[in-house]
Amino acid sequence: MENIKTIGVLTSGGDAPGMNPCIRAVVRTALDKKLNVLGIYGGYEGLLNGSFRPLGARDVGGILQRGGTILQTARSNNFQTIPGRMKALREMNSAGVDALVVIGGDGSLRGALSLMQEGFPVVGIPASIDNDIYGTDMCIGVDTALNTIVDAIDKLRDTATSHNRAFLIETMGRKNGYLAQHAGIVSGAEMVLIPEIPVEIESVIKAVENAYIRGKTHCIIVVAEGFEPNTTVIAERIAAMKIGFDTRVTILGHIQRGGKPTAFDRMLATRYGAHATRLLVEGKTGIMTALQGREINPISLEEATSNKKALSEEYFNLATMLAR
Repeated sequence: MENIKTIGVLTSGGDAPGMNPCIRAVVRTALDKKLNVLGIYGGYEGLLNGSFRPLGARDVGGILQRGGTILQTARSNNFQTIPGRMKALREMNSAGVDALVVIGGDGSLRGALSLMQEGFPVVGIPASIDNDIYGTDMCIGVDTALNTIVDAIDKLRDTATSHNRAFLIETMGRKNGYLAQHAGIVSGAEMVLIPEIPVEIESVIKAVENAYIRGKTHCIIVVAEGFEPNTTVIAERIAAMKIGFDTRVTILGHIQRGGKPTAFDRMLATRYGAHATRLLVEGKTGIMTALQGREINPISLEEATSNKKALSEEYFNLATMLAR
């Protein structure tokens, strides 16, 4: 991109393990291209407030293993307004920011698209533990979150077996059941409940009853938080049937967002960050980095944000088949 001297980088929306390695890759790739980097603190709200700070190679040293984001993150209602976006553009122009890298989920990428439509150069990087961004096989943070969930399920199975219990384990996923689906498969759950596929509560009760009749010493049901009826209601109905197992609920909550990013997430985030920076240097804008197979390819932000990523029914069927 002609006359590009300074790149801004921000993280927005929900944090995801691997954001820090991505920031590191953006900074060091930009420095290798003889560019300056300004870190924008506090997501789009920080952009509106002019919360900019220069980032050098040492500023991003020792952050590969850290969860969360050193740039912090926040949601911004003000940025969603036209005056808000005008103020953001003014702040970047005043600070000498020539192009922007946005690391975040669907809402963050929509914000990046809106800046591009105003003529500002921007590249997005998908970071969402729900893995719900269209056009990419994997987002930053998914692998780490899955490993956290599976580790928790393995531990809960130990205590469930010891006490002859049924555990309903709730994962994140208000609209997307990716985490619950995949965690259920690789942890050997007896049932997986996700928002995309309705299941009658009677079928859940029957699955628990069948597990008890077949002589299992535990029953693990993984529930995405967006499934209806909610986890507590399901547990109460199972308990009321008195079918052999004691019933317990564990809501994993925000523990799924934290922790050291896995090697996979560190590598993916690093590749994304370096690739996004190179795209800006090459004069590309309005695009998102995407993992497709083993390759990092650019797709338009408009395509990524205007389509819904479908959950694979094959994996749901696999989870059902294996839970025998």
